[in-house]
Amino acid sequence: MKISIITPSYNSKKTLSRTIESVVSQECKDIEYIIIDGGSTDGTLEIINEYKDKISKKISEKDNGIYDAINKGINLATGDVIGILNSDDFYDNNKVLQTVLNIFEDSNIDAIYGDINYFANDIKKTTRYWEAGEYDERKLNNGWAIPHPALFLRKSVYDKCGLYNVSFKIAGDYEFILRILKIYHINLKYISKVLVRMYDGGISGRNFKQRRSGWKELKKAWLVNNIKIPRFFILKRIFYKISQYFTF
Repeated sequence: MKISIITPSYNSKKTLSRTIESVVSQECKDIEYIIIDGGSTDGTLEIINEYKDKISKKISEKDNGIYDAINKGINLATGDVIGILNSDDFYDNNKVLQTVLNIFEDSNIDAIYGDINYFANDIKKTTRYWEAGEYDERKLNNGWAIPHPALFLRKSVYDKCGLYNVSFKIAGDYEFILRILKIYHINLKYISKVLVRMYDGGISGRNFKQRRSGWKELKKAWLVNNIKIPRFFILKRIFYKISQYFTF
């Protein structure tokens, strides 16, 4: 069974080597590694070229945001399973992908997800722990979500459910996850392990303006799927995220 890992990047010179190393050092050998760069100008391309023998496919061109880049990667992917790893994140250990593939031997499973440790300046110091837990639709209505970098899907899920909605700039991953859970009811398997270490400083949390934009897109995710937004949803979402700072 082959797994395709897609890394969207843009001006990621400071962190990309760490991300790439976490993929190419995996014990799992049947990996198709795809990097979709948005036309970086800071030296990112030089780093990509340093690893050219270990990268299966690469593109560097202007795109319409991160979800457009991810879609390009999915369209290029030939693996049975697909994972998305951002250019400032990395896998927690070198057994992550093999662990994932072993579970996918069960043909009834459409998706696997696990937990995330966040870090800020020190990669060894956890600032926030996202313990996803088992899926429950009631939790989803109360602000819960699957941590996107720790989510792995069969390629057939994308064939069935579609790609990421590029009209979203911040919460396209949330919309996609909401769609596959609420509309398509895919079969999930939760791994109670940290799979990814993620930089705690993404676009949705840079400042209050970005947070407001993110909240609007979260509501939009429900509306574009013709699902009623739960009462007090944004407030519940805020409390859910705050709780992640007190669970480690």
